[in-house]
Amino acid sequence: MAEIKRIGVMTCGGDCPGLNAVVRGVVLAAFKNGWTVLGIEDSMQGLINLDYRSPHGNLELTPDTVEDILSRGGTILGCDNKSDPFRFAVKQADGTVKETDVSTQVGENFRKLGLDALVVIGGDGSMAIARKLMLKLNIPIVGVPKTIDNDLAATDFTFGFDTAVGTIMNACDRIKDTAKSHDRVLVVEVMGRDAGWLALYGGMASGAEFILIPEIPYDVEVIARRVKELDAQGRPSAIIVMAEGAKSVGGDASMLGDREAGKMARYAGAGNRLGYELSHRPDIRLETRVSVLGYVQRGGSPSNFDRILGTRLGVHAVRMIKEQRFGRMAALRTPDITDVSFEELEKTQRLVEPDSSIIEAARITGVCFGDKWPN
Repeated sequence: MAEIKRIGVMTCGGDCPGLNAVVRGVVLAAFKNGWTVLGIEDSMQGLINLDYRSPHGNLELTPDTVEDILSRGGTILGCDNKSDPFRFAVKQADGTVKETDVSTQVGENFRKLGLDALVVIGGDGSMAIARKLMLKLNIPIVGVPKTIDNDLAATDFTFGFDTAVGTIMNACDRIKDTAKSHDRVLVVEVMGRDAGWLALYGGMASGAEFILIPEIPYDVEVIARRVKELDAQGRPSAIIVMAEGAKSVGGDASMLGDREAGKMARYAGAGNRLGYELSHRPDIRLETRVSVLGYVQRGGSPSNFDRILGTRLGVHAVRMIKEQRFGRMAALRTPDITDVSFEELEKTQRLVEPDSSIIEAARITGVCFGDKWPN
């Protein structure tokens, strides 16, 4: 392979705290090697269409550019979850939208921009796309794991997760105040898709009475019985931290309609569904309210853990490129940063094990998961 002189970096999928730390780590490490760095705007958009501007287009990145971004949430490059080049939404002449394979454009534009390698920062879906681009177009790519859901099996933790858990904890601490003041049950819906890590860590950190996760289907009867028991014990309030992908026994997760062309399916309504069921039970004296935390979980200045982890992952991505170890993703294997192949990522998703020690600890401390009576 030719000598590396110029690399690209992109932030794919949803935003999360710590993305800028990774970008900064990539840029500073690359410049140490005498390379230049191009930031690709809005995930793959800036490679699919070189005229894309939202608002600035692709950016030349230098140490001066990234000097003050470590503490900033979001990403200076922009991101989206609708730029999969293998199923890109293209408007047809009749006004309809059709998923189209535009991956060849990505390869052509990669070479037009004079890039020698690409750093893809994203989740499991982004890594799968990166692998397909490598196999089809022979683009040298390395990956950095990114998701607040913390569901990538190949790494101990993903950056952004720690900050999001802190946001959930702080929100629940505040919501608990109003729950106690009004004698209410508060259902707090959090993100996570089909992994329960955010709900589990956020719920435990805030001392929630209930934690509902996709990996442990819940029974409304069990929840109702526990609420009534708490009320009878002189505790007329409760916090239910609920993952957006949680579902009842024999039920399905709540989704927002059908998946749109070029986009991921969206979860919505889990908290309101449970809130409705509890509020319409005549045997529960307490009122039930629902708070959907939503996108507040993605924003904000990253925690010290996420800043350091993001920086280390970015530096390791550059090391992989320098050593021409492509088709691999940087990963935290505490206490070290190592890397794994893209193929390994496709084997398993990291979900909460219902019989794990952390679930046991939560049950022992009185958390009800809606499946059985607390210990």
